[in-house]
Amino acid sequence: MKSIRLAIVRQKYRPDGGAERFISRALEALDQQTMDLNVITRQWQGEKQNNWHLHVCDPVKWGRISRERGFANAARALWQREKFDLVQSHERIPGCDIYRAGDGVHQCWLELRSRLLPAWRQKLLMNNRYHRYVMDAERAMYQAPELKAVICNAHMVKREIVERFGVSSDKIHVIYNAIDTHQFVPVGESARQQLRQKLALPVDASLLIYVGSGFERKGLAAAIRAISGTNRYLVVVGKDKAEKHYRSLASELGCSHRVIFAGVQQDTRPWYQAADGLLLPTLYDPFPNVILEAMACGLPVITSTTCGGSEFIQAGENGYVCDALDIAALRDAVMALPENTVGSSMATHARERVMGSTPQRLSQQLISLYQQILD
Repeated sequence: MKSIRLAIVRQKYRPDGGAERFISRALEALDQQTMDLNVITRQWQGEKQNNWHLHVCDPVKWGRISRERGFANAARALWQREKFDLVQSHERIPGCDIYRAGDGVHQCWLELRSRLLPAWRQKLLMNNRYHRYVMDAERAMYQAPELKAVICNAHMVKREIVERFGVSSDKIHVIYNAIDTHQFVPVGESARQQLRQKLALPVDASLLIYVGSGFERKGLAAAIRAISGTNRYLVVVGKDKAEKHYRSLASELGCSHRVIFAGVQQDTRPWYQAADGLLLPTLYDPFPNVILEAMACGLPVITSTTCGGSEFIQAGENGYVCDALDIAALRDAVMALPENTVGSSMATHARERVMGSTPQRLSQQLISLYQQILD
């Protein structure tokens, strides 16, 4: 196969972001192929491999809409000038060849977020200028004649795109994210106890982990409410400017001694390995990488019906799926998990389910899609 000049567009590359981890894993895998890899970005904070070409696009901005529109225009001008064989955008920019819908459908997220708001705030949310801009850009991108393929990381998102935008289902390819199962591994009981001591976590407690920044979207309030009437602990890995509000909620519910805020962690592996399960009742999430990471570490997962990651969960076998706002169901699911998951059948089934999601498989699927488009 001849070398393909591929450009990947991502406005801000942040090493701990889910989309960025998809990009880095895809690029690492694609690096083995005959690819000329280019990244168009406003800001790249990760490590750059020597044979990736970085194109920094950072036009002046005066606000959120100006930032989005300015980057979209500058990135499109750059890729048109460079004449890449394929442009894969991870941003809603009309004119790309491939769009990866890693953030799902913006209107679906707004509708689900509205469930938490009073009626007057729901109207404000849907009419917000920034949200209107994003929804318009998304529609324009799906209607653009240049668009040849859409990559989704869940069938849930594929259904939403077909229903909302009328895109032909043949154009939409579900390619699940990859996980390195050699890096994310379960540990035995003694190693886990050592990890808990090192991380200052209660050694003998039944401990669930929540991983994610953006606490409202990822359902932290529901997670705290779910464990409040139980004896389970919750470790919160991630950050949010409203953290004080969630600490207060835990206090009000009388479980602040069982909710541990650990902040952002560069290496989440030991935190998964120290836990008994992942609790992520997210309001809306196409397919968070944390589900793959947790399952690879042998953790059963409790997540929501509006999370694409639920497609990997078999109820009672490797976790549970509940409505994000059904606290009673979430609490039942929490109590249905083994108190100690080390060596349990749930732990085994969780890891088995993700063993096929390798970077090599992701690479093969992407190469096959690129070849199909170029042919």
